[in-house]
Amino acid sequence: MPLTRRQTFRRRRLAVIGVLAVVLGGLGYLAGTGLAPVPEAAASLSQPAALTQPAVQLTWPGKGSGAIGAIGYPGLLGSGGEQGTVPIASITKMITSLVVLDKKPLTGKEAGPEITFTDKDVDIYYNVIAENGSVAPVSAGMVLSQRQTMEAMLLPSANNYSISLAVWAFGSVDAYLAAAHDWLAAHELAHTAVADTSGLSPGSRSSPSDLIEIGKLVVAEPALASIVSERTADLPTIGTVTNTNKLLGKYGVTGLKTGTTDEAGACLLFSAEFVVGSETVTLVGVVLGGRDHTELNASISALIESVKPGFREVTLTDKGAAYATYGTKWGQESRAVAAQAASVLVWSDTPVTAVATARPITLGDVGDTVGAIDFAVGGKIVTVPLVLDKTISDPGPEWRFSHPGELAAAEQ
Repeated sequence: MPLTRRQTFRRRRLAVIGVLAVVLGGLGYLAGTGLAPVPEAAASLSQPAALTQPAVQLTWPGKGSGAIGAIGYPGLLGSGGEQGTVPIASITKMITSLVVLDKKPLTGKEAGPEITFTDKDVDIYYNVIAENGSVAPVSAGMVLSQRQTMEAMLLPSANNYSISLAVWAFGSVDAYLAAAHDWLAAHELAHTAVADTSGLSPGSRSSPSDLIEIGKLVVAEPALASIVSERTADLPTIGTVTNTNKLLGKYGVTGLKTGTTDEAGACLLFSAEFVVGSETVTLVGVVLGGRDHTELNASISALIESVKPGFREVTLTDKGAAYATYGTKWGQESRAVAAQAASVLVWSDTPVTAVATARPITLGDVGDTVGAIDFAVGGKIVTVPLVLDKTISDPGPEWRFSHPGELAAAEQ
């Protein structure tokens, strides 16, 4: 029986609707697979092994005690002999200088205010001579700048100028000693005490570890560091004064202060510089209780030479070194590599450990940062970014349309 016109129209309409549904469903499938996020690729990490260096053996003198440190390195690099408190002789003048500069600062090579010396300073001169202390000439009416006065105190180690400087800055020796006590407490130098301005008194005492911290403070004070590095200075009325530190300019020594008394023996608080790779190392060391300064200087020279090999420039990573790999479900691969080379100056057997981290990725361009590698060197962290060395691009329609399950899982 032939179809009626209404039936024919209905069938045609149903066919058109069916075709449209198929077309729309296909378009929806294409849109869904073509726009869906792709699955993440997790990083497969390769953790670097710890770097180890041999421990250095320091050469300590057979007599007395000592310690050595370096600017930028907390604590001590090493120590030798008894580490208790002992008389420190004229190294005490380093404390006097720092306390005075705390009250009367100087900038760089600034001369500072003028100081007029009086009969009281002449009396101080004769009193120090009577005590068999070291002196430099003084006369009533003489005028020196603060810097020149400190040069007269430190280079020839003149006890009379340490007293005159303290009285000028604080009004009296007792007022200075009170200020010095507070200064030592503020800097947590619990093993240090001062009984005078010069160190002639055996009551002016310290420990090797405290003296390393005091030496670091001297190095950090530009005006003071420049004075103790001078071999000579020409001063009005006084004439030319010569530094008692005979190691200046040898073995890299740049300062700081000698000391000698019967109770303390021969002493030297010193700083020294040398270059390792691209960096300059500044040592601060002290040796106390030597027999004489000739023997002491030989011991310190040997100590410095034994320290030098202990500093090594260690390569942490080369640029482009790989620490993680990525593999996508559509067959692309890339590596997470160090964005730059890195090295570090290491002391002795300081441990160097590293941890690499890298995040999962979907897509990424060459050079995109995907993680980092953190190197722990002693108490500091050196961080190097990790970047992709190849682009991870979209898999394209063919893979998308043929892997709907992976795309659906990525959306969950």
